[in-house]
Amino acid sequence: MKIISKNRRAFFDYEILDKYEAGLILTGDEVKSIRKGQISLNDAFGNVRDGKIILMNCYIAPYRYAYEKGDENTRRNRDLLLNKREINKIIGSISRKGLTLIPLSLYFNKRGYIKLEIGVGKHKKLINKKQQIKDRDIARETAREVRHSTRS
Repeated sequence: MKIISKNRRAFFDYEILDKYEAGLILTGDEVKSIRKGQISLNDAFGNVRDGKIILMNCYIAPYRYAYEKGDENTRRNRDLLLNKREINKIIGSISRKGLTLIPLSLYFNKRGYIKLEIGVGKHKKLINKKQQIKDRDIARETAREVRHSTRS
């Protein structure tokens, strides 16, 4: 599994409750751009429309050697490929107040297909973010103390 792009802000801004693996409907030029790593998941999010789950606002740079070039398709909506059971579960969880669908990472699976890991998450409050940073610093300090005490 080779990771192409990762949404690092997702884990900092959201508390991820569930994760799903989804395929993407892409054009050939988009696949070539993704293989070159020219994709950004930073502002992307998932939405439900007509019983389908759609990835919105995901930036894929236009392929340099494409026959038809155009910047209007860089942030187009892309359908996600999921099982019907997973779609119904996601729709049910998103319909609850405060939960959103966030892309976490984009990668190649073992067969060479491009897959998107999406998560259903709840937005963290500023206090929770500060507490998480404080806990991480305390854990780092204790690990450092343990390391130095074993050397002596």
